[in-house]
Amino acid sequence: MSKIIFLDVDGTLIDYDAKLPPTARTAVDKARAAGNKVYICTGCSKAEIMQRELPDLDGMIGANGGYVEDGGEVVMHQSLTKEECTHIVDWCNERHLGFYLESNSGMYYNSYFAEQAPDAFMKYSMGKGADEKAAKEGAYGFVNSMIRTDDLYRDDVNKISFILSSYQDHLDSKKEFPELEANTWGGKGEMALFGDLGPAGITKKHAIEVLLAHLHADQKDTISFGDAKIDLSMFELCANNVAMGNGGDEIKAAADYITDDVNEDGLYNAFAHLELF
Repeated sequence: MSKIIFLDVDGTLIDYDAKLPPTARTAVDKARAAGNKVYICTGCSKAEIMQRELPDLDGMIGANGGYVEDGGEVVMHQSLTKEECTHIVDWCNERHLGFYLESNSGMYYNSYFAEQAPDAFMKYSMGKGADEKAAKEGAYGFVNSMIRTDDLYRDDVNKISFILSSYQDHLDSKKEFPELEANTWGGKGEMALFGDLGPAGITKKHAIEVLLAHLHADQKDTISFGDAKIDLSMFELCANNVAMGNGGDEIKAAADYITDDVNEDGLYNAFAHLELF
């Protein structure tokens, strides 16, 4: 029986320097050739994904579940309203927080982000094992891929990520925006580097449910792969769940199987273990 496979991107399909291990490409290609469907399920929006070197896929879930695409067809797209976006932009600017708007058309950032982002992204990469030189190159490369603009009141924004000056910024965001989904990323608990805000009810789990209904597919045929807490909602739904060896303790505890690190052929070894090709 063919399977429907959902892959987180950073730390799962690609490494934390945004590099695709050759064996990961091979694993996806072989699994699809064997009749399985493979989708990415990521916090990234489409504009960011289009900048990544990824294998051919059957579709994507993006923006932590706000966007669903199958074979080029948009199945679901839930974004922030212009009023919600304006409120978040003003709130971040009042607190002097660097942020970027994640849209399918591009990633747009404010002046504070230009100052704060290189250091934050270096910490993120080094926390995932990159050396200082690679982390610095990756940080500046990521920022340079974005668009600096003062036109930040938009109606096409999937979610907004902002740099935490302290964990209190995340806690305050939950109070300021109770109607939205508030998450953190780039570290565990109070060590998180970023907060993000997106439409209410958006999760990777919900997006998978929407895609399965579109495909007329059965939950029992699903497999998910992840490395972080945000992937736990995938694990709640999918029939079989794999944690990467480089993943955190929470995702490993919830997994049915723990594979090797992303740069130690983790994806390929798990696909082989599950007989996906």
